[in-house]
Amino acid sequence: MKHQKLSALLLALALCLSLSVPAHAAEETGLHTTASHAAAGAMTYGGASQISWAVWQDGKTVESGTLKAPEETGGAPQEAQAGAVYGIGSVSKIYTTVAAMQLAEAGKLSLDKPVTAYLPDFKMADERYKQITVRMLLNHSSGLMGSSMGSGLLFDDPSETAADQLLERLAVQRLKAAPGAYSVYCNDGFTLAQLVVEAVSGQDFMDYVRSSILTPAGLKATYAPGDECKDRADIYNGTDPTPLPMDCLGVLGTGGLYAAAEDLAAFGGALTGTALLKQSSLDAMAAPEYARGLWPREDAPDALSYGLGWDSVEWFPFHENGIQALVKGGDTQYYHAGLVVIPEHRMAAAVLSSGGVSTYNEMAASQMLIAALKAKGIEVDETPVTLPEASPAKMPRELLENAGYYGSILQYKVDVAADGTLTMNYLGLETPAQTFTYHDDGTFRDKTGTSCLKFVKESNGEVYLYQRAFTVLPGLGGLGTSSYAAVKLPENKVSPELQKSWNDFVSAISILPMNERYSSQVYLALTAAAQIEDTAAEGVPGYMGALKIVDETHAQYAVQIPGSVGRDGYDLELRRDEKGALWLYQSNGAVYMDEAAVPALSTGNGSVRCTIQPDGYARWYKLGGNAAGKTMSVQLPENAGFWVYDKDWNVTASSVVGGATSAKLPEGGMVVFAGDPGARFQLSFT
Repeated sequence: MKHQKLSALLLALALCLSLSVPAHAAEETGLHTTASHAAAGAMTYGGASQISWAVWQDGKTVESGTLKAPEETGGAPQEAQAGAVYGIGSVSKIYTTVAAMQLAEAGKLSLDKPVTAYLPDFKMADERYKQITVRMLLNHSSGLMGSSMGSGLLFDDPSETAADQLLERLAVQRLKAAPGAYSVYCNDGFTLAQLVVEAVSGQDFMDYVRSSILTPAGLKATYAPGDECKDRADIYNGTDPTPLPMDCLGVLGTGGLYAAAEDLAAFGGALTGTALLKQSSLDAMAAPEYARGLWPREDAPDALSYGLGWDSVEWFPFHENGIQALVKGGDTQYYHAGLVVIPEHRMAAAVLSSGGVSTYNEMAASQMLIAALKAKGIEVDETPVTLPEASPAKMPRELLENAGYYGSILQYKVDVAADGTLTMNYLGLETPAQTFTYHDDGTFRDKTGTSCLKFVKESNGEVYLYQRAFTVLPGLGGLGTSSYAAVKLPENKVSPELQKSWNDFVSAISILPMNERYSSQVYLALTAAAQIEDTAAEGVPGYMGALKIVDETHAQYAVQIPGSVGRDGYDLELRRDEKGALWLYQSNGAVYMDEAAVPALSTGNGSVRCTIQPDGYARWYKLGGNAAGKTMSVQLPENAGFWVYDKDWNVTASSVVGGATSAKLPEGGMVVFAGDPGARFQLSFT
């Protein structure tokens, strides 16, 4: 949910940045001016439709505002009424962390006791799960695969099915790393932490948050999706001007809370004092937890440096100025949030947007706090961080051994020549290869001298491709990356026949979600997925993306990388049913079926029934023959819905998005019915 493809984003920014944003003039140092300029910059960079911000200082909000993007192309953002409420995504994890720390202070749990001590029903198909502690949930080092959030991203549906089903989904999973080995972003860890809070406190999670966090902190504009709340910021699907239904996440402790910017900033402000936690607990949250495990040992700024709950406890440029800033970002499909807290100076800033990118919001919040500090006579040096001095040099021959295939959320083919040239090829992307030249400090640098790569053999025996770059975004300041971009993939020899089988599978199959709730945002996301062009680019032999091919029907997640690019893995199994239809089962609980197995919709004698079977799987139908061109009217059962697509996978009608009860059926399209087991749709055709 947070930092999706962050390293790829940073690399792209380091290579090319040509966006038009409002200039941030150096002489404009007033807080209001800085805040509006920074918010406008974050809005424009991220393509947000609306953005709100608030700065908290010494117990009160000292600056706030809202901007809305103009309807006409190319205009300037317009001021709008403040007080809008947004989904804060993974910033919700800080509330979960505070709850856990409060319970620890009360002696009701210990951070370093196993999770099983509090959740006896927590089991996995990997005995190492017994070593997972509460601390490991909060610092992302549990070793869990990442996100088992099927039916967790919903429209106008406060269902918490995703959280309720987590233990069942984890029961069949293995770990991707030993508990405590390294920190890598993990949503499931915080949903588990939510369940721990509920088990230990004896309260529903949101009831606990209200009584023990919101009320003591005086917060009155923080909500769960099911709460009655006015003034939610509208969300949109691309350029469609029609607002979508409410964005709901069924994993509250991971990413499901809503807040106004003023409330979120005040929550951050509460963490600069002891209103919610003792100072010892606040210090523990702000400690460099990432350093407990595998991590690049480089003195350079990076967007991630995990504490307990916090994404960064060493955020640029404050860290470089001897000031600690604590940062948490959050991204849902439609909302984006950034919270920056400076405990030493009792300051906090929150930037929330509909559309956009959380990283830009975090950077905008930082600019606001820099201006607030300046008003107090404290200057923050924002000088960009450059690479250390180095000169081209003869490359040691042993580095030739590091050539090969590397994997993360992306896959690379890395060639190393004897003359010291490293060529980095992006597999599966239409991205030009990059070349780097060896230097006498052991790095390979690009032609501009602003970014570099380096091979690092870590204590676990793996060879990592370390990346470092620094980008300045006009109006938002600097953003650094100093992280492992990928790990060298060991050779996985498979027969030519097996390789061809998987290659054919990847290139030919089109899959459909089968066990997503009727209100799932996945159904709308199929439109965007269909617009991604398939490429016949070279893949890694013996692998399917980050999955290692095991046999004809199994592939396993195969990368171990700290930070963010090694997040959200799963193992994959292929099965054929009694009719020969191909099904895909991911270890995170997601189930898909080959589109080729979808039957045609029959209109019968003008009236038919469609019933969701006991397995709860969605019912998909192709639209052709006598169905195409007819108007279908649907009598909807409770807790159910339908989606209609044309041949290009554009949604033409939906009971969930648009409230449709009928639809004209497009030739060559699809329709899906989803709901609780036993839900019966009565269909009539004219």
